[in-house]
Amino acid sequence: ATSFVIKRGPTGCHSSTLKAAAANEGYVSVSRSDGSEHQLAYRIVRPMALSSRKAAPIVALHGGPSVPSNYLYPLEQVVPYRSIVFYDQLGCGKSDEPKDLSQYSIQDSVQDLKKILKQLGVRRFHLYGQSYGGILAFEYMKHLADTKDAEVECLSAILSSAPTNVKQTEDEAGQLVETLKLENDDDISDEELNQLFQRTHQCRMDEMPPVLADAYANAGTVWRGTTAIADYVATPPQDADATRMPSSLILRGEHDFVSEASVEGWKAAFNTKFLRYKTLDGCSHHGMLEQGALYGEIVDSYFSEYD
Repeated sequence: ATSFVIKRGPTGCHSSTLKAAAANEGYVSVSRSDGSEHQLAYRIVRPMALSSRKAAPIVALHGGPSVPSNYLYPLEQVVPYRSIVFYDQLGCGKSDEPKDLSQYSIQDSVQDLKKILKQLGVRRFHLYGQSYGGILAFEYMKHLADTKDAEVECLSAILSSAPTNVKQTEDEAGQLVETLKLENDDDISDEELNQLFQRTHQCRMDEMPPVLADAYANAGTVWRGTTAIADYVATPPQDADATRMPSSLILRGEHDFVSEASVEGWKAAFNTKFLRYKTLDGCSHHGMLEQGALYGEIVDSYFSEYD
């Protein structure tokens, strides 16, 4: 089975230059029920705009699990004026990586997100999640709805290439691999097949962009990929009286291994009718890296509706 985590990237990388925006970096301490504490690394781009009432900040959640946030940094270039909060979830990048699997879960990650927002003083924001990050975004919004948490104001959300059923997505990705194999008359090595799948359904570029290659090189090894969340299926809030979840945009690429059928499941999971769907023509799993200007326009335009 394939994974949200690319197993191996090409040695050559697509050349790109990111102009560094003003940023604050640091660490937030998070805890677990056994009393253990861990440090999570964050990066706030354009910190002076963090409290803007005209253009609320974006809180960006990376995928994997355990693929660090730097592959999302191009977001700061395609959405050029908002403050953006990035952080490496537990187990990857510059954050701690405890070896004990009991330190990891989606619900623990929801609590970590709450702690980071509180520590950084982020109270009014838009939520953006890519791949597994979209699952985390949904579970965070569901937690807010179930607990009727009024301390923060999540204005809207974008779930980009986020599946509702991990096993379904794994099975469908396996079918895509078999199709590619048949199209090549089975005369293809496993490594070549893996790279062909990457170029067709994960990132449709001749060479992997440096930010993505670096993220995979620094991915975690303890709680990683779809095996870590193999049983995940999105379900609606438990409380019938839960508050309404924020309006959300569901994005995916035309050639994405996260299928149209999988993202359709968000309609049943959200307790709001204010869902919008968009498929990015010519893109796959990493639309922002493939069509940055278009992607940024979509993201900023959507969030601007809910500022």
